[in-house]
Amino acid sequence: MSFIINKQLNADQQEPIASDAEATATTNAPVETAAEATPVKAVEPKIETAHDDFDWSRDKRNVAAYSKDEKAKYDAVYDATFRQINDGEMIQATVESLTKTDAVVNIGFKSDGLISLNEFRDIPGGVKVGDVIEVMVVEKEDRDGNLNLSRKSARITRAWERIVEVNKTGEIVTGQVTSKTKGGLIVDVFGMETFLPGSQIDVKPVTDYDQFVGKTMEFKVVKINEAIKNAVVSHKALIESDIEAQRAEIIGKLEKGQVLEGTIKNITDFGAFLDLGGLDGLLYITDISWGRINHPSEVLKMDQKLNVVVLDFDDDKKRISLGLKQLTPHPWDTLAENLKEGEIVKGKVVNIEDYGAFLEIMPGVEGLVHVSEITWANTPINAKEFFKLGDEYEAKVVTLDKETRKMSLSIKQMTEDPWSTIENRFPENSRHMGVVKNITPYGVFVELATGIGGMIHISDLSWLKRFNNPNEYTKVGNQIEVIILNIDKEGRKLQLGHKQIEEDPWNSLESVFAEGSVHEGTVVKKDDKGAIVQLPYGLEGFAPARHLMKEDGKAIVADEVANFMVIEFDRNDKRIVLSHTRLWEQEKEEEKQAVMKEKKAEAESTKKAVKNIQSKVEKATLGDLGVLAGLKAKMDGEASGETKAPEAAAGDVEPKAE
Repeated sequence: MSFIINKQLNADQQEPIASDAEATATTNAPVETAAEATPVKAVEPKIETAHDDFDWSRDKRNVAAYSKDEKAKYDAVYDATFRQINDGEMIQATVESLTKTDAVVNIGFKSDGLISLNEFRDIPGGVKVGDVIEVMVVEKEDRDGNLNLSRKSARITRAWERIVEVNKTGEIVTGQVTSKTKGGLIVDVFGMETFLPGSQIDVKPVTDYDQFVGKTMEFKVVKINEAIKNAVVSHKALIESDIEAQRAEIIGKLEKGQVLEGTIKNITDFGAFLDLGGLDGLLYITDISWGRINHPSEVLKMDQKLNVVVLDFDDDKKRISLGLKQLTPHPWDTLAENLKEGEIVKGKVVNIEDYGAFLEIMPGVEGLVHVSEITWANTPINAKEFFKLGDEYEAKVVTLDKETRKMSLSIKQMTEDPWSTIENRFPENSRHMGVVKNITPYGVFVELATGIGGMIHISDLSWLKRFNNPNEYTKVGNQIEVIILNIDKEGRKLQLGHKQIEEDPWNSLESVFAEGSVHEGTVVKKDDKGAIVQLPYGLEGFAPARHLMKEDGKAIVADEVANFMVIEFDRNDKRIVLSHTRLWEQEKEEEKQAVMKEKKAEAESTKKAVKNIQSKVEKATLGDLGVLAGLKAKMDGEASGETKAPEAAAGDVEPKAE
């Protein structure tokens, strides 16, 4: 305070009366305007004697005025009673009092600060008057002129400093899991929120994060971001460090063939991972069972304990290969002595290849049924269409080699060979109904009975039509009537025909489709070489491209109906060659010939008339010639416009009558 103003109350008006000295002093003080002055409510005069150690009555001046030096001296003394602070400074504070919402704290500054009670929720029992706490100066003076302090900001700053330090030293910290978030958990460490990823909770996969909320656990700070003051902690790192020590001890004692106890911790499509007590090992799917399995889960379960044998291990990569089936003898070594060639066995289909199927007659013992041993029929068999995984079959053991552990089986030998009596059941030229089993580009394979079948060549499907592929005529599974054309008993083949069921119509069609005959046809297919034309009676003919041209210069297109001339009929090759162009070319030729014939007739007639005239001229007399000359002169005169009658020439005479 730079100066003190002594004021004396007027007992009658209850208003301060300033002395001359006071008036002088107020010239250096701010002047309060009428608008800023607080109105005084009129009250009854009341004189009270206030206790004061200073005897105002003895001060004749009422107000003491100080020089500039004295003022600066007292200001310095006053300011020295308060500490200097800066924004962002960490400082100790004492709780002076509590309100319903805030704590009033003293930091030794000109004014006290307020801190919300929400910032003390972490203190058991809450904050109390007299407690000493650390706070941060957020602002020395906010917009309202108040001192802005924060205990939370101070805790976060101190927490971050400690987190940065433990990240450098690798010190283990304790934190409380406060909540679950996307991809992990939020952990309170030193009063600051840190992130615990789901992959860093445990060495085992964790799916239920809620079970960890509220727990206090130990962590290791594995990553910090100075820019955004964010930290990542890991509980898994602590477990792994313990496991690493156990792992080093186990690897140091490992030997191939050693039997260990493990617990299944994960199952995949290719095998299972076992926990060997701090060290993981892989039990590959092919080392689980001597028999075939589609997935490890068929025989293994999570957390299952079992004994396994060490097959191989890598000290550097710390990989251990384990085996389960190796703890039992190989099934081939325990095959029954009475199992030999010719025996009947029962097995389940465990694998299917293009060349056949494998039947498992006991776990770890399989035999191959080759496609040639499926049926007695000589038609091609698709093993993947014939067999299904899991189906069971009885088969005969064809070959057995225990040393190489190979066995071949036969399904067809479970029944008698039907080809031994083929001539009796299916003699040549006999007719039968069969089922289409397979179609190839060159023919149709038909099954007549179990193990008996043959092929219809594409050329033997129809007398009249030509097919690019047999599937244009029939489909797999259709019934079809056939005739036995030929039997090859040694080759186990039947040559079948379908068109031979009817007589060859080409013998009778030769007269109908004679060369030069014209028929209406429809173009059913066309390419660069020509077109296939559908003719009456179900016949088809071929028109070369150059014979498809119309008179207007355009070519006949697909699905167009037109007239065609047969230019070739081959009964042996069953071929008809057609031409549309030949039609209009022939018509033109005929018209040309007719015109030429007519002109020739006219020329002959003219020639005959001229000859007749010549004959008459030779017979004419000299008088006739004169008359003719006169007539000619008359005609010439008329043509020139002269009307003068011609004079009779000397010697003119009457012509002789003939």
